[in-house]
Amino acid sequence: MSTRAASPPSDTPRTRLRRLCAALLAGVLPLFAALLLNAPSASAAGLTEVTNFGANPSNLRMHLYVPDTVQDEPPVLVAVHYCTGTGPAFYSGTEFASLADRYGFVVIYPSATRSGQCFDVSSPQALRRDGGSDPVGIVSMVRYVQNTLGTDPDRVYVTGASSGAMMTNVLLGDYPDVFKAGAAFMGVPFGCFATTDGSGWNSACANGQVTRTPQQWGDLVRAAYPGYNGPRPRMQVWHGTTDTTLRYPNFAEEIKQWTNVHGVSQTPSLTDSPQPSWTRTRYGGTGDQAPVEAISVNGVGHSLPTGGMAARAITFFGLDDPTDPGDPEDPPGDADCAVTVTTNTWNTGLTGSLTLTNTGTTPVNGWTLTFSLPAGQTITSGWNATFTATGGTVSARNVAYNAAIAPGASVDIGYQATHTGNSAGPTNLALNGSPCS
Repeated sequence: MSTRAASPPSDTPRTRLRRLCAALLAGVLPLFAALLLNAPSASAAGLTEVTNFGANPSNLRMHLYVPDTVQDEPPVLVAVHYCTGTGPAFYSGTEFASLADRYGFVVIYPSATRSGQCFDVSSPQALRRDGGSDPVGIVSMVRYVQNTLGTDPDRVYVTGASSGAMMTNVLLGDYPDVFKAGAAFMGVPFGCFATTDGSGWNSACANGQVTRTPQQWGDLVRAAYPGYNGPRPRMQVWHGTTDTTLRYPNFAEEIKQWTNVHGVSQTPSLTDSPQPSWTRTRYGGTGDQAPVEAISVNGVGHSLPTGGMAARAITFFGLDDPTDPGDPEDPPGDADCAVTVTTNTWNTGLTGSLTLTNTGTTPVNGWTLTFSLPAGQTITSGWNATFTATGGTVSARNVAYNAAIAPGASVDIGYQATHTGNSAGPTNLALNGSPCS
């Protein structure tokens, strides 16, 4: 499996993908047949193991998922498992492979082989570029897939849970020129788990007792690749408020670190609730690909991701739109919603009437409309939605009778507010995080 014939110049990336899949499957047909019984999608594609993929100082294993239909020059997602897990377990237990089927990207599933099957996010070797240990092996997997399958080197992403989330932080710090963005489910900041006694576990960090300034956290990331002045990967972090394994204070420390790395304010640009138990904050931008996005999940422990969260990560990466290279903000006019606003004013008061239309081709089932009020305006009441305000940012969440919006259908909501002279209508309107025209 480590060799292949040279491709003639007329080969396309899709032809090379088919040839590689055939070669891989021929060597691991029994494993493929067993895994297919539990595969997370109805696709004929399956998980295959790759060996001899390059430098691998910690003896990681590599499994690869290539959907039946992929984009030309497909993007790559690295999906990193939790302690005690494996790549095949993360493949069968998460939604990333089925999302790859839908959107045509390739997924790499690394496996840790040391006792406990945790990834090394603690040693000095792991916390610097090309220092050795697990990060080197994972990047070798990426480069192998790029060289063999002709994938897009500008669209490489990483996600993980628990130990895999910590590795997501580490990979973005060590290799900012390799990864475009990351999504960490229940992780800790880069460098938080560092040890000097050879241990792979840092109890103070796990218990949320390690606190640093944003500058200190950012300096740890920058020290992993001294002299690097290029763009930094975007970061999405998730955490449950009742996590007792990697405790919730680590969530705030991750936000401090990555906002500092990106040089953006720690004050959210947008706050909303895409799901009833989620509180989402965005930093440095309000679109789906803001520099930093953080989702706090109320009342949930060490059990992420759950249903729908993988899809949200894919949206953050920009992988749900094959034509979208993951730019920081969505282009204008590319929304699946439209809002018409009418205001009536008097003295120091006003009302705003909003008609929200689903301009997409699929139903909306449960929605939150966010918008910004002009300076000096304060909402006092509303109708046909539940309104909450944080500073000048307002979230209007559906009520039971108008939660579903069919394609082409509309709902009407409204609010009353006070003003100090500026009676203009709201701006920055977004439905479930997607900007509206």
